[in-house]
Amino acid sequence: MVIGQLLDTEQSESESDDDWGLRKYCNHANSGDGFVGIKIDYAEKGVKDEKIEIIFPVGYSLSESDDKIRLDIQNLMRVLSSNPPKEEVGSHVDKLVQQNNRVFPINSYMTVIEYFLNHGYYVETDPTYKTSTRGKIDWARTVRKQTPIIQKTEEGLVSFVYTNFTVRSSTPDNNKLITHINRYCVYKAFEKFGWLYGSFLPNKPGYVPEKNTAIAVLNSKISSTFNDKKKNLFSAMLEIIMEEGQRTSARNFRFGTNTFSSVWEKMVDKAFGNITGANKRGMFPRATWNLEFETDKMKDPLEPDSLMNYADKIYVLDSKYYTYGHTQSKQTLPASADINKQITYAEVLENKHGKDANSIFNAFIMPFDMEDNRFGLTDFIGRIGEAKGDWRENTKNYERIQGIVIDTRYLMYNYWRKSASDKETLANCIEAGFTVP
Repeated sequence: MVIGQLLDTEQSESESDDDWGLRKYCNHANSGDGFVGIKIDYAEKGVKDEKIEIIFPVGYSLSESDDKIRLDIQNLMRVLSSNPPKEEVGSHVDKLVQQNNRVFPINSYMTVIEYFLNHGYYVETDPTYKTSTRGKIDWARTVRKQTPIIQKTEEGLVSFVYTNFTVRSSTPDNNKLITHINRYCVYKAFEKFGWLYGSFLPNKPGYVPEKNTAIAVLNSKISSTFNDKKKNLFSAMLEIIMEEGQRTSARNFRFGTNTFSSVWEKMVDKAFGNITGANKRGMFPRATWNLEFETDKMKDPLEPDSLMNYADKIYVLDSKYYTYGHTQSKQTLPASADINKQITYAEVLENKHGKDANSIFNAFIMPFDMEDNRFGLTDFIGRIGEAKGDWRENTKNYERIQGIVIDTRYLMYNYWRKSASDKETLANCIEAGFTVP
């Protein structure tokens, strides 16, 4: 393995392997409004005194082995990168989006590390040519450079026989600028996230590329290569060069959010919502202020988090990143205002758009841990009850809002698949509430 070979020759600057283990860094958010993501307080030198904390969302079941926990951490990073949360105005601590409005390119750092672990430093080769009787023949150069033996056949035809050829070989060139840029990016990636892979830290590169020069070289490589793996590497290196050029002297790092609820909403919507955009907005009402002294003001439409159309039925989904699935505390269930709002959504679908009341269903979607839950649920999705308003007759399906829990780990690994079978499972789980006496 490449990394094993390097460990024999390059000096580690971090703690011993005996002290390393990813699980000790991991924790869970204590509440629905707790920070989710990665916090690192860097030591001035080395890694030993760094304080690292990886905080997973409510309902997330951690793996046991370091290899699987590493995948969990990487997936957490992907989820946060792919679903940037809506941060509070003025927030400047513990946020995913930095002050310059750039999303920290954490996946680019991972890409550079993974390429290095599998292939070593990126090194290009220069073609060289020599005269030989074997090897990869360059016929154009052979015809120009080599002298053939001329033979005549009995029929008087002339043939040319080459006994030597010009053959092509490759010589690695470690001094190319692209290799120096790669060494710099590898070092920076390991400096920040090497703890994910053990105690190894590459030697600090002797050459630090000038930012504008590195950007020009990488843009040229990206535009001229047709190899997807190399293009992804060059793009990741470019992101690191751009990011490191924005860095300040701050000795801490935050990648995450205090509002994971908006990430939860986006994951649920991507997994189950199939009525989106203008179609979704057009189905729900707006309110208008008719003003005496100014131009009238139309407010944004009132609309649910997600709409799922399945088997000619509509499921109105309200994503609630609440802790009931973890604590079973009734104080963390959706409130009366939430229940009333769900009923309003359904009434608009029935009265304004002519949908059959019996084909409209309401549900709250909350997180839980399938591996450790107090309900005895053994599937990634389950029903925990239903909510009714005592101001309603509750004779219509949508007046009975179903409480649904989804395993956080399952959703984080699978939301992007937009699985038809998951939609069917959710629909069946919601409708199962109407068979309960």
